[in-house]
Amino acid sequence: MDEVWQEAETQGYSYRRMASGALHDAAKVARIAPTAMIFVPCRDGISHNVRGYTSSEQLAAGTNVLLHELLNLAGY
Repeated sequence: MDEVWQEAETQGYSYRRMASGALHDAAKVARIAPTAMIFVPCRDGISHNVRGYTSSEQLAAGTNVLLHELLNLAGY
């Protein structure tokens, strides 16, 4: 969904459009509805692991993009 990266740009965040090779639930949903995922950087690229770490600032940025995209979709 192009709107997600556009919202990241509007909020002033850096972003990278990428395809996920992971088999998240979004892969199943994408068959019937537009789908996007918002990834945030993890220290040393480690995610889905107890050693993984993402800063509060990065988590807030991802959440902010999600919030504003949901508001856009709701017509606010």
